[in-house]
Parts: sequence; C-alpha cells; structure tokens
Amino acid sequence: MDAKVGIEMIPVPAGRVVLSDRRTQRSWPVEPGPYELAAVPVTQSLYAEVTGLRPSAAQGERLPVEGVSWWDAVRFCNALSEREGLAPAYRLVGEADDGTVEWDTASGGYRLPTEAEWEHACRAGTGGPHYAPLDEIAWYRGTSQERLHEVGGLRPNAWGFHDMLGNVWDWCWDVYDAEVYGDYRVLRGGGWFDEHWSCRASARRRSHPTFTVDDVGFRLARSLPA
Repeated sequence: MDAKVGIEMIPVPAGRVVLSDRRTQRSWPVEPGPYELAAVPVTQSLYAEVTGLRPSAAQGERLPVEGVSWWDAVRFCNALSEREGLAPAYRLVGEADDGTVEWDTASGGYRLPTEAEWEHACRAGTGGPHYAPLDEIAWYRGTSQERLHEVGGLRPNAWGFHDMLGNVWDWCWDVYDAEVYGDYRVLRGGGWFDEHWSCRASARRRSHPTFTVDDVGFRLARSLPA
C-alpha cells in the first residue's frame, strides 16, 4: 500500500508473456521485469483529488474514472508523482494532446503499464482466456446490467488484482501498430458493455490517444529495480 495516496500497489515478479493479435495473426514474446501495478483501476475520487476534475458520465467515488483520454491518464500519472515527491515518468513535448511523450524508464514515478505488464498481471500465472469463471471476476454485458460498477467488488486473481477484465478498458503505454494506425494506443481488458469475447487476457483493442468514452479508464504502474 502506498500510504501517502492510499493506493494498493502490488509487486509483480519478472516473467514472460506471449502477446498476440487476431487482426494480423502475429504473436511475439515479451519478458517484463519487476514492477508494481495497482490492485484496482483509478477511481473517480482519486482522480478528482489529484486533478480537481470529474470527467465521468456515471458519478460515484468508488467507480472507476472513465471519459479520460490516454493523454489525460499520462498527465494524471505525472501530477500524482509530483504530488508525492517522485520523479515524473513522462516528459511531454509539444502542445497538449498534439505532441509526443517520452518515458523515463529509470523513473520511479507513476505511469501506465505496458501491455505486456498488463497481460502478465492479468494472467497471474494462468494460461487460459480468463483467470477464473468470467461471471465471478468481470462486469461485462452478461453481468453488469449495462452499467459501471464500483472497483474491487468481484473476485480478484491469484495475485490480488481486481477488475482486470470488464468494468473499464485500461489504457496501456504501447502504440498499437504505428505503420497502420499511427499513434493509436493499446486498450486492454474489456468493459461493462462488452460481450464475453472481448473480456479475455489476450484481447487487444486500439484508440486514438485523445479519445474518451464511458467504458475506458486506466490503472497505475510503477517500475521496480531489476
């Protein structure tokens, strides 16, 4: 637990994950080093505490923040790092929402997970599409009553992570496919309005970094020494 901000950050060991993309039929291995990942997505109360903003369509302190762009998530990470006396992980270059972002991989500040880190934590040592029966772990179209739910209300995976599948999609650091989609970023996990086939550990989606919608949020990561 990060005592300053009340965020439960869970250490994740180094590991190996094979990412895959159904569109291109391509697979590739990645070996993430050790890192920390938040047990739940960023809530609306935390987002408002740090930024003073409440962008979400459905309001609730323990609901995950949604209606935030990738750029919003990056700025939030830096703002939280600065508030807690940590070196920001990101350097923003150029105009807001129309510049570039450089990641200082040596920084211990808050950041977005890479998609390999996200999938490694989601699987928690399992190999199937879900780490448990989907109805027990995910708010998706079959269980959500087509609405957002408070974080942490369903069964976590073996490493203690809640809402990795369903509720809100998580923004990740990675560019999805620069040659085809430019600077579109990766989304992982599925949301409250999605069918079961979108709520899988391997499912990848993409969106423009300025895009906002009511089923996309994010969760925090931090680097650890190798």
